[in-house]
Amino acid sequence: MKKDFYEILGISKNADAAEIKKAYRKSALKYHPDKNPGDKEAEENFKLAAEAYEVLSDPQKKAKYDQYGHQAFDGSGGFGGGHGGMNMDDIFSQFGDIFGGGFGGFGGGGGGPRRAKGSNLRIKVKLTLEEIANGVEKKVKVKRKVQAKGVTYKTCTTCNGQGQVMRVTNTILGRMQSASTCPTCGGSGQILDKRPSEADAQGMVQEDETVSIKIPAGVVDGMQLKVSNKGNDAPGNSIPGDLIVAIEEIEHEFLKREGENVHFDLYISFPEAVLGASKDIEAINGKVRIKLEEGIQSGKILRLKGKGIPSLNGYGSGDLLVHVNVWTPKTLNKEQKQFFENALTDEHFAPSPEKSEKSFFEKVKDMFS
Repeated sequence: MKKDFYEILGISKNADAAEIKKAYRKSALKYHPDKNPGDKEAEENFKLAAEAYEVLSDPQKKAKYDQYGHQAFDGSGGFGGGHGGMNMDDIFSQFGDIFGGGFGGFGGGGGGPRRAKGSNLRIKVKLTLEEIANGVEKKVKVKRKVQAKGVTYKTCTTCNGQGQVMRVTNTILGRMQSASTCPTCGGSGQILDKRPSEADAQGMVQEDETVSIKIPAGVVDGMQLKVSNKGNDAPGNSIPGDLIVAIEEIEHEFLKREGENVHFDLYISFPEAVLGASKDIEAINGKVRIKLEEGIQSGKILRLKGKGIPSLNGYGSGDLLVHVNVWTPKTLNKEQKQFFENALTDEHFAPSPEKSEKSFFEKVKDMFS
């Protein structure tokens, strides 16, 4: 007994044209032969979905099916009798627009040979904080597999250059023609003809090549960039694979990166904290001079706008956050010690935080906001 068309597509009888098309596309992509090579059940489900869509997408055929069921097309409609059995090429020819370019014909490319793609290569590139902030062009040497000079390929005799082998099977829907990737050439339509002695069994040799990699400003540790067509070649009329570049950030001696912001710990003496001072500090692209006000407190965070890492998306730059730390001396001479002992009872040395001064936790909250 034939399965209900609405059940095949997983829709109700009240489904409109858009819902029917959406359901068929979902089912067709799920059971597409390219995604399920050699799977007989998936192939059958793919054909059933096409048969259901052919009827339900046509208002007149749908009306007949709703009234009479499968009997409405015995010998005259659907994929049976009157159609003489549709093969895979018929399905792709009639409903190719449903796939939105995601697939070609069966086996990709409307029944012709498919261009093989070489394997990808992976490398790791180390970058300083300065290079990350400014962007950089790196030249790296990679070992690639390329087609050897003098190698030739000829038309595959198994598939006659089509990249596919066809077979015909008898089903309850009639004679069905289907295709599968050629086992000899792997779908390329070509096989090795002549190769030089230094080439491998596929006619490939390994060569060193210097590749230029343009790295944009703002990349992060662990990010991967792709350089197209700089991976390994494949035999015959193929497309080279890609070069995958993994970014590794070299830790800076003084600066600590956090996203697009950069942190710097500034240590000052007790007199500098009391009297104020001008200090040269480390920034990404060299020294920057900042002025410390009199009576600056340990834990104060100074924000230098735009002195951080540029946004990878081009939305400005982060900030340089300077964390002020007052260094407490561990050893004092007799006079210095006497000075501080006298200061213990001096009201000017008594802690007196202003209400406007934020606590440590408030500063941390602001830093991450």
